[in-house]
Order: sequence, then structure tokens, then C-alpha cells
Amino acid sequence: MAELKVTTIGKQAKSAVPEALFGEPFNESLVHETATAELNARRQGTHSSLTRGEVAMTGAKAWKQKGTGRARAGALSVPHRVGGGAAFGPKPRHYIAKVNRKARRKALRSALSVHAARDSIAVLPAGAFDAPSTKQAAEGLAKWGAKTPTVVVVSGEEAEAAKSYRNIPRVAVVTAEAVGVAEIVGSRSVVVSEPALEILERRAVPVTRGDGEEASWWTSAR
Repeated sequence: MAELKVTTIGKQAKSAVPEALFGEPFNESLVHETATAELNARRQGTHSSLTRGEVAMTGAKAWKQKGTGRARAGALSVPHRVGGGAAFGPKPRHYIAKVNRKARRKALRSALSVHAARDSIAVLPAGAFDAPSTKQAAEGLAKWGAKTPTVVVVSGEEAEAAKSYRNIPRVAVVTAEAVGVAEIVGSRSVVVSEPALEILERRAVPVTRGDGEEASWWTSAR
């Protein structure tokens, strides 16, 4: 498999990354669809307003129809009166929209490939942090010339690296299992650790069968 070269944090030599993960042509509509679906799925959807039947107000007629010299009025709980219920207000709902597995994989490859083409992605060597060190992490980003906002993608076992980057302003730390297209395209610089790179490759690069077609989910999981 052909390989591309990207910057390595803390080293002069560049690291080789698989072209299958970083050589995808950019698909703007697919990336937008996937990122929007990810952001919508994170919404709680617990917003709720009171209708005219739910507000703490009597439903009785405010005053009699005739003889008062005032305009006709019904219940004071109507939406156009102060304290009345909301008309067509929000109610609890979910915002989840389905995006096909192939589309999600391609969108993730496309988002990573944009950073590779712009030279705005770097690889963090495995075991770069023996202990948490924010100073070391900040110096590495500054030496590379990382532009903020920056997202740092690490594996779940790299606690030292995560603690080192999480206190730097405008730098977000996300695990490779949880990072989405929204974080990738929403950042000007991306740092991926070597263990996280392997996880991203398993997530984004499909497993193909002998006939060249993508294997099903139960075959890919083996």
C-alpha cells in the first residue's frame, strides 16, 4: 500500500501514513451531511414549552361578552396574552439522523485527507509522554506551528498524553474511538498519536472481500 508523509511531533523525520486513510478526494456534501448528523445526535432534545392547556391559568372567560365596554375576550391562556401558552412551541424530540456506514467511513477519510493535503496534521510518536507534561506538549505544538483550534486524537490507553494536552487553551483531546468528522473539519490542526492512527484506520478503511466489495459488518468485526 502506498504511503504519505506527514510531520512528526518532536522529531525531524516525517512519519509515513497509509494513503488509504489520507488519500481520499474531498467530498464536501458527504462531509457536511455526516458532520451535521453527528452534531444533531449530540443535542439532548429536552426543550419543552407550555401550551395554552398546560399553563397555570384558568380557562374561564375573562369577562362577559357584552356590557363592559371592553373588547371581547375569551380565556387569558391564549398565546397572544402575557402569561399565556406558547403556540407551536418546542416539545421533546430527538435529532438523530441516520448516515450509512460506508458514507461515514468515506467522510472520515475525506476529512483527514484534507488536513494531510494542507500539511495541517501531525503524528505523535507512541510513548512520547512518560508522565503528564503540559509544557512538553505545548512546546511540541509551538515548534510544529500548530494553528488553533487544534484537536489531539489519542487512544484510550494514552492517559499521559491526554493529560498533557487537555489544559492547553483551544486544544481539545478526543479518543480515536469517539472522534468524529465534526471535530476533524472544525479544527485547523490535527495531532494523531500512532496508536490512535491504527484505530482510525480500522474505523475508516473498509475491509474488502476477495471480489473487491466491502465486507459486511460481522465480517469486518473479526
